[in-house]
Amino acid sequence: MQLLDGKKTSHEIKQEIAEKVRTIKAEGAKVPHLAAILVGHDGASETYVASKVKDCEEVGFTSTLLRFEADITEEALLKAVEDINDDVDIDGLIVQLPLPKHISVQKVTDRIKAEKDVDGFHPINVGKMAKNLPAYIAATPYGIIQLIERYKVETSGKNCVVVGRSEIVGSPMSILMARNAYPGNATVTLCHSKTKDLNNIIKNADIIIAALGRPEFITGEMVKEGAVVIDVGITRVADETKKSGFALKGDVKFDEVAPKCSFITPVPGGVGPMTRASLLWNTLLAAQNVIYKS
Repeated sequence: MQLLDGKKTSHEIKQEIAEKVRTIKAEGAKVPHLAAILVGHDGASETYVASKVKDCEEVGFTSTLLRFEADITEEALLKAVEDINDDVDIDGLIVQLPLPKHISVQKVTDRIKAEKDVDGFHPINVGKMAKNLPAYIAATPYGIIQLIERYKVETSGKNCVVVGRSEIVGSPMSILMARNAYPGNATVTLCHSKTKDLNNIIKNADIIIAALGRPEFITGEMVKEGAVVIDVGITRVADETKKSGFALKGDVKFDEVAPKCSFITPVPGGVGPMTRASLLWNTLLAAQNVIYKS
């Protein structure tokens, strides 16, 4: 069993990006600039955005954080997005989710210019990804793809089961793993809450991508010998033995599943750090006009 170490790999990616930024600065070219919009005071969102700002500092990016109270109108938030769209110095924009219920996530996502949509949620980027054209790929699927690629995990002809059909992870992962490319060329089954005989479907998988948000749902008896397991889930579970009072659990029961695997991601330290690194990579691509040629 080999760990797919997202913490180590994301550090390597950040070093690569930082080196590119040093070259950019030495040549007097434009430094990548990421803007983030945070609405309200959700604790998890505060933490995520703070980590993204810190990541930008680490690699030498410029970052801008725009904060708004939870009672901001949808119209005012859309105007803020438009202002960033029009700011030629800003290369990438992320709007931290969740948003207050009175604001349409779809409207906000659609309003971000596709060429600044480094989160990869705009319909144009999703469509281009589905057609295997250059696009910003959503950070978590992109992070998983990079992890597979850097560890040289074989995917061609493999039976890949994706558990969870969210627009952010499950659905794009199913498309990416089926595309005619590497990583890809797998035979993909996309499972969800209505899937029948789920246990047996998972048991036949060469590659399992678990993204359903149910802690330790996938157990040892559901995984065949030699499988590759990528655990996207991360849930706080009460644990009195921990100083914090909780433990972080993935969708996979690691202690049972790991001994049977050829590769497996840990939780934490697997997919999470890769998501953050991929957002930086997308921002670098945006600054260099790699996806959308100017």
